[in-house]
Amino acid sequence: MAQGKQALKSRIKSTGATIKITSAMKLMANAKLAKQKTQMQKNREYSSILMDTLHQILARVDSNENIYLKNNSSNKELYIIFSSDLGLCGGYNTNMLRHILPTLDADDLIMVIGSKGRKWLDARNFEVMNDYLNSDDFSYNDATNIINEALKLYLNGEIGKINVVYTEFVNTVVFNPVVSLLLPVEKKDVVKMNKEILFEPSCDEILNTLIPMALKSALYSNWLETKTSEQASRRVAMENATDNANELKDKLVLQFNQARQAAITQELTEIVAGADSI
Repeated sequence: MAQGKQALKSRIKSTGATIKITSAMKLMANAKLAKQKTQMQKNREYSSILMDTLHQILARVDSNENIYLKNNSSNKELYIIFSSDLGLCGGYNTNMLRHILPTLDADDLIMVIGSKGRKWLDARNFEVMNDYLNSDDFSYNDATNIINEALKLYLNGEIGKINVVYTEFVNTVVFNPVVSLLLPVEKKDVVKMNKEILFEPSCDEILNTLIPMALKSALYSNWLETKTSEQASRRVAMENATDNANELKDKLVLQFNQARQAAITQELTEIVAGADSI
């Protein structure tokens, strides 16, 4: 019985230490989430205006002859995948990667940001074409370099589509994996402004400049959505871990008290039995 109580006491102590760790990690994730969410919301306004401008122009283009609007002959696709470098964020990485797996073909080209996605794809014999990129330190310059490389492949006819795989942030408990087509650009139904738009030097030349700019902005926005989702997922995971540890600790404390009470009852019984035998 003494050994049982000692084992329970040790487990209670280790569970308490776990609670301290998960609680601290929850606070850190919450602080990072607030910072990342603010950055994401600030960028949304710029990205939204840029994309709206692009689609207002596209709504006035009668043909799809621009190189960025029409499909080329290649059946290969490029997937730019965002994942995390750190774990302890629940099913964030797994859900996103399982979502993309059915759409990937062996011939498709893949670029990955984050070590978790790279390891997951390597384990399934997918070839990643880019060098390692840290998802925590990803910048607009990195987005520019990736889009420039992707556009070279597209313009050379090596790929027919450019897709980005990211996690869309809905709220602090809901974040959905998304596969979004970047190129060729798809026209959207928009409410046309009543103002007349004059293109100088030409609509085609404006699109050749504006579309790559919009793609870089979109990719960077996708990263911000992904990082915000990662921190939200980590906060939820640490909150659940803390709640589970507290529940386990309460059960262990109850078992310890029951064992201690049983030991006291047994000792009293032995004392009474010994007194009766005298």
